[in-house]
Amino acid sequence: MIQMSGSDVLLDTNIIIALFNSETKIAEKLDKLNKVYVPCIVAGELYYGANASKSKAKNISKINLFLDNCSILQIDNSTAHHYGEIKAILRKKGTPIPENDIWIAAISVQHNLTLITRDAHFKMVEIISIASW
Repeated sequence: MIQMSGSDVLLDTNIIIALFNSETKIAEKLDKLNKVYVPCIVAGELYYGANASKSKAKNISKINLFLDNCSILQIDNSTAHHYGEIKAILRKKGTPIPENDIWIAAISVQHNLTLITRDAHFKMVEIISIASW
């Protein structure tokens, strides 16, 4: 496992998009952090959005520049274990969330990182720490 400090965070797609849309409070908060982590799933969602946009090259460039300053967390067997646990808990409670978000939650649990998101459905995953900016 990667060593994390108390001020390290994991970013969800909607927070990065808010940053790209010039929400200054996001940039100010990120500037105060030691390290920023991004799940590979979030990177994929960003690249999907860029590829589907009218400004593909510009958006891909923006994503590349941002991700060059982050640590990208990959999926491994430990992530898969947490994914299975989270999905089973959600199913038993009858509170499903999108598949990609279960993987993001699993990475958050695996690395003991606070997930910064604006998606309220992450509150259904009671074993993760979340914050909204």
